[in-house]
Amino acid sequence: MKIDKAGAPFIAGALVPAAVLAGARRYGWATGFAALGAFFAYFFRDPDRQIPIEPGLVVSPADGRVVIAGDADPRWSPPGAWKQITIFLSPMDVHMNRIPVDGRVTRIEYREGKFLPAYKSEANENELNEIWVDHHGEPVVVRQIVGVLARRIVCRVVEGQTLARGERIGLMKFGSRMDVFLPARAEVLARVGEQVVAGETALARLPPRPGA
Repeated sequence: MKIDKAGAPFIAGALVPAAVLAGARRYGWATGFAALGAFFAYFFRDPDRQIPIEPGLVVSPADGRVVIAGDADPRWSPPGAWKQITIFLSPMDVHMNRIPVDGRVTRIEYREGKFLPAYKSEANENELNEIWVDHHGEPVVVRQIVGVLARRIVCRVVEGQTLARGERIGLMKFGSRMDVFLPARAEVLARVGEQVVAGETALARLPPRPGA
């Protein structure tokens, strides 16, 4: 099991005091810091995933629970008609984010905002990072949205980069949410309440357009 490099400062920040306290025979405090270090290592785990190869599938960008699956609310979605799938990540979920479709990154937009609970509708006003991908001539939008605990978004892709379906794109630190906006013709497969796995669970089907 790999540990993402973003976790190194957190893990070291817990294990170094644990070692110092253990050396001073303050075993109770040392155990607490060691447990915190173990949690950080668990949080920043980065398992490999088996990406499906069936054409037209849209895979989950995150581990977590589906809270929205259907037509997008025009108040919060990008301009136009979209299908929306939203995933809530608890602090215990794997937080590595993956791109749901193959394509070229055409736009990345960061927006400052609030830090409200990610599972509530008010979270649409939270700080977010939006990644636009040209998927065979159609736009697909992925949003990384922070929550109460998640105070930093890590985005590791750049405009112009070509990505394969399921490729890692970044992560969010300590509980968060991800939105996927698909063309209105997409067939949504995900269901509200479903637990999904990043890079493996098919959220929707988006077959090639006739004549494309």
